[in-house]
Amino acid sequence: MIAEQGERPLPRLVLGLGKVLCSDDGVGVVAVEELRRCYELPEGITALDGGTLGLALLPYLSEAKAAILLDAVASTAPAGSLVRLRGEDVGAVVAARLSVHQVGVGDLLSAAALLGGLPSELVLLGVVPGTLTVGVELTPEVARAVPGLVREVVSEAGRLGFSLGPRSSSRPQSGRRLSQIATTSST
Repeated sequence: MIAEQGERPLPRLVLGLGKVLCSDDGVGVVAVEELRRCYELPEGITALDGGTLGLALLPYLSEAKAAILLDAVASTAPAGSLVRLRGEDVGAVVAARLSVHQVGVGDLLSAAALLGGLPSELVLLGVVPGTLTVGVELTPEVARAVPGLVREVVSEAGRLGFSLGPRSSSRPQSGRRLSQIATTSST
């Protein structure tokens, strides 16, 4: 989509969620980092590692016209299975509270809705976890699902009118964690 003269491009947000210290719960964070490493992000789309920051992410979500959330998702499907949910189905799933951080995700979506800042397009792309125990490595099933999850993000971005082209090298885009943004803006 091309913005009219004087208009800002409509922001799109890809938000990686999860606690990287709880094994597969960190799959959203791992996937957003892989996205930034492998794909060029055009102007108007932001890929952010939101970790477990919950309500601290409200300004980012409320400014987005469309948001793709990446996270571990509870399901009866086998570990490593990809899950895609849209709209109101997203809130229902995060309300199930797969892990402690999802209390924050549910609160984030509720607060954005109350303030009228919920994106008109909301998609949750996730992976069914194998374990949420303390550990910094993804289980093999979930690790194998990450490239497919990233391809789903690219496909979803295309549906939203943005083409993410592969990088010519594996250098990461100047992606930042939210904690880095907070640190740089306060100095």
